[in-house]
Amino acid sequence: MRNILKINFLLAFVMLFIQFSSLAQVSADEGKELFKNYCAACHAKSMRVNATGPALVNAEANWAEYDRADLYAWIRNSQAEINDTKHPRAVELWNTYKPTIMTSFPNLTDDNIESILAYIQVAANPVAVAGENISGPVVVEKKSNTIYYVLALALAFLAFILTRIINNLNVIAAKSDNPDAIVNRKSIIETLTSKGLISFVVFLLVVIGGYKSVNTAVNLGRQQGYSPEQPIKFSHETHAGINGIDCQYCHDGARRSKHSVIPAANTCMNCHSAIKVGSEYGTAELSKIYASIGFNPTTGTYIENYEDMSESDIENIFTKWIGDNYLEVKGIAELDKDGNKLVSEQWKGIKESLTSDVKPKIQGPIEWIRIHNLPDHVYFNHAQHVTVGKVACQQCHGTVEAMKVLEQYSPLSMGWCINCHRQTEVKFAGNEYYEAYEGYHKELNSGERSKVTVEDIGGLECQKCHY
Repeated sequence: MRNILKINFLLAFVMLFIQFSSLAQVSADEGKELFKNYCAACHAKSMRVNATGPALVNAEANWAEYDRADLYAWIRNSQAEINDTKHPRAVELWNTYKPTIMTSFPNLTDDNIESILAYIQVAANPVAVAGENISGPVVVEKKSNTIYYVLALALAFLAFILTRIINNLNVIAAKSDNPDAIVNRKSIIETLTSKGLISFVVFLLVVIGGYKSVNTAVNLGRQQGYSPEQPIKFSHETHAGINGIDCQYCHDGARRSKHSVIPAANTCMNCHSAIKVGSEYGTAELSKIYASIGFNPTTGTYIENYEDMSESDIENIFTKWIGDNYLEVKGIAELDKDGNKLVSEQWKGIKESLTSDVKPKIQGPIEWIRIHNLPDHVYFNHAQHVTVGKVACQQCHGTVEAMKVLEQYSPLSMGWCINCHRQTEVKFAGNEYYEAYEGYHKELNSGERSKVTVEDIGGLECQKCHY
């Protein structure tokens, strides 16, 4: 009887803990994180412009005439609503945006979806503070952990109360077994240091620690939105957007190897041996490239024995170049106060950008900061996707041509990759690489099959990415 009562109270406590821990709240703050993890790969953060997916500002309004559950179902599995249910709104959206397939998110709860919708409205309609015009990205207030601390204290207090109740029940049970027995109730100190309570606290710490460790490990390397300051202020917007330079001109490894490769400075020099003054930063950033590779912009030639040149000699070359350009722009004969300040600041920028604790010399490669970084146990081949799969760079990296400062656009998580493989249609037509799949070609020609996805050709096999 005594043991049964203990078990029942312990189970009641565990159930209460689970219920409190799983409390869901509709929150724009929570929606921001969910949007980053699930939606940002295809939809613009402003919510008001089309990207791979449509602008989301009117997402709720477009489904207003239908039941709310229909919107939930569409977000969780759009293809099921199109092909199986044939929901009129789903079919209408498909006809507008096909063949782009919306990723399925079956694990999203109703509260998750409502939180995302709440964030969409916040991001699409930023509120000006004190009359200021907010034109930058929406900043959502950081989520407070106060509720979790309060919850932890409440659960600890509940555990103590339950332990006291169990002690009293033990006394009652002992008295019922032997009315003449003298049974002492445990003091508060004895209760707090009892073997049962300590064991439960240890168990709870192990569970919480394991949960946090797994979540931290899962999120390792996921840095969506990460946009570090690079040693050179390179603008993809200027190069890929305004000037229309193809991604693979600089990242030529993407079409022929596993890595897309970071362009060497000689790639920059294909253009900048002639274009010596930048449209936005003037001589400030291009001089860093010249200093790293040993190019004298004044003479338009590469410097002999540059590797062995002293820092003072390098300084003379580039401060002269910066100063001469300033004089030319200003149309004056000698440097004024502002000119001397500009020369000093730009030379300081060259030194700070091209030297570090492990690279004390200015000469040598530019130490770019890596943004996209998959775990070591993951194999990813750019050529397989770019050349064979004909996947556009923007599908994974976003609208790079509009990024003044490059950032990680997609979550690059395993689930994100798997969903893409499940839904992405393989481009069989005119692609010699897939001629070996005779069975699929026959099914496509006969109408037995309407498409072939990456999943159909083994895209979900573990060995494809982990071997």
